[in-house]
Amino acid sequence: MTSLKSFASTERFLAELNTDAMRAGYVLLGDEMFLYERCRQGVLEHFVDPGTRDFCLHDMDLGDTSIFEVLDIAQTPSLMAPFQVIFVRSLKNLYTRGAKKEEFAAIDAYFKSPNPQALILFIADHIRIPTDLRKMDMQDKDRYERIRETMGDACGMVELARVSDSDAIKWAVETAAASEIKLEPDAARELVDALGSDMMMLRSEMEKLLLYVAGKGRITLGDVETMVLAAKQRSLYELTDAISQRDRARALALLDGLLNASDGGEDAAIGHLYMLARTFRQMLIILEKNVRDSRAIWQALWQGFRMPPFAAEDLIKQARRYKSRRDLTRALRLIARADVEIRSNPPDKRLVLERLVVELASEPKSTILDGWSQMTMAL
Repeated sequence: MTSLKSFASTERFLAELNTDAMRAGYVLLGDEMFLYERCRQGVLEHFVDPGTRDFCLHDMDLGDTSIFEVLDIAQTPSLMAPFQVIFVRSLKNLYTRGAKKEEFAAIDAYFKSPNPQALILFIADHIRIPTDLRKMDMQDKDRYERIRETMGDACGMVELARVSDSDAIKWAVETAAASEIKLEPDAARELVDALGSDMMMLRSEMEKLLLYVAGKGRITLGDVETMVLAAKQRSLYELTDAISQRDRARALALLDGLLNASDGGEDAAIGHLYMLARTFRQMLIILEKNVRDSRAIWQALWQGFRMPPFAAEDLIKQARRYKSRRDLTRALRLIARADVEIRSNPPDKRLVLERLVVELASEPKSTILDGWSQMTMAL
């Protein structure tokens, strides 16, 4: 695979393993789990024999055990395996209340004379490192610098920063090519845009796509739109964008695309209504809590009720186009009414959805729709 800039720190670390340049300890800095797994897998391949795994591989957590126990295991040779690998989670616990002078003194003492048959890997996944380091959050930057100051002399630093869009696209194209399948450029771009460069999701979706197109030899934009849920959601957010701008013509065209991509049956129609209701509820909360940036949105919306990362900024903009809570609750009432109509088996489900979109994209009338307020939040 071509060398990718976003993977550089990880590749340098893997290249050092089992060489004279290898350090006795490393800190894996960042929450990019895709790169963490590459590091972990590389370590296991170099040092862990499956036959002796239980004797040489240790997964420890500073939330459950002390650093003194970790260092004691590292210092103690194993009678059953020639090399010890110790992964240590929750490094942040060393930087909570208290000076932790004894803990850091013990770390310094160990790494001045480490066991050459042991490798300690500290995991600092409480830090988020963006693709562009200049855009790192101030709190994350302070945490990053504190770890470098206290452990930089003893351990190597491996930055697990977020993968750039361009590198994510190259990775997807090369992954497909390794299976002798061509990933078309517009399909690659849509895939990465829809998933917000989330490499764990990208890897999972690539596996599904490769199975889906087996024997076809290429992955097209249509394949991505058919198989990747986030790509379908992307179209829905484009629809709500047109609705929030009162652009009825564009909204109807986008709805037509959504309907043509689905089977048009009752389940599909109800699914579209569910996603519309969910999105307008998200906008209502964003407006009520005065959310102004994507970082704050994760505090306002609870786990299981959040949008994909790529949609956060767009949804904030859409929510702020509504003048008041009343406008958004009106939209929810209209969706609730359409939901009842769809479930009543109307002769034309498409007509119900088209009428709903026209109403949502129109300026509200002065009269309040009666009879539906009790159903507004049920969706």
